[in-house]
Amino acid sequence: MKLNKVLFGMSFAVTTFAVVAAESAPVIDITKSGSNKNNPSQYASALPQTIAEQLTNLERKLDARNRAQVNVQRQLDELQNEVNELRGVTELHTHQLSQVLNRQRELYQELDRRVTEALKPENNVPAAITAPATSTSDASINYSTNLTENQAYDRAVNLVLKDKQYDKAIPEFQAFNQNYPNSSYAPNAHYWLGQLLFNKTEYLQAKNEFNLVVEQYIDSNKRSDAMLKLAMVEQKLNNSAAAKIWYQKIITQYPDSSAAQLAKPRLENL
Repeated sequence: MKLNKVLFGMSFAVTTFAVVAAESAPVIDITKSGSNKNNPSQYASALPQTIAEQLTNLERKLDARNRAQVNVQRQLDELQNEVNELRGVTELHTHQLSQVLNRQRELYQELDRRVTEALKPENNVPAAITAPATSTSDASINYSTNLTENQAYDRAVNLVLKDKQYDKAIPEFQAFNQNYPNSSYAPNAHYWLGQLLFNKTEYLQAKNEFNLVVEQYIDSNKRSDAMLKLAMVEQKLNNSAAAKIWYQKIITQYPDSSAAQLAKPRLENL
């Protein structure tokens, strides 16, 4: 009986030891280790090697970004240099354009002065463009800074002054007045157009041009001359009463003008 108990106890102890040993033993899936089953050191370093690769990739990306920033900064510096050069060129061109415009104003002042002198009755000018002298210098005109506008006015005036092509000058002045209705040359352009039409005996059209000068350009130095021309147009149209009214207005409003000096004897002869 005692012998059976001893054998049972030994059997229980052996069984318990086997179970405990089985539970504490680590289980390794060698199928996942691949070639590392024969190289324990390589398997142990697998995780640290992945971190090193990540650090290497990060350093590579940082280096690429730094190179890109350097390239961008170099491009910005080049663009800034180009902007500075363009600014200098623009300032130079602006200065040169200002000099050209100043010179052109001087030329137009001289041109208008010569036109006025050439159209005085005492000069040897064809009767077709004879006009009364003005009492105010054309230097008071605000000359335009628009090169195209200046060229258009210059072309029309030169057809009268230089080329003596009066018929061709008419459409040039008409085109100028249509294209530049607010030009500082507008009162002069309307006046010279009226003068050219008057000399072609197109009195009604001439009257319209002179009326524009009188009604729309009160401060123009051509206004008194336009009023004198309106009086002359009325005479040509046999409207003596209307002519007298215009002559009297000239003498009253512009007593010291050359137009008034011409109006007085004409008024007396009516």
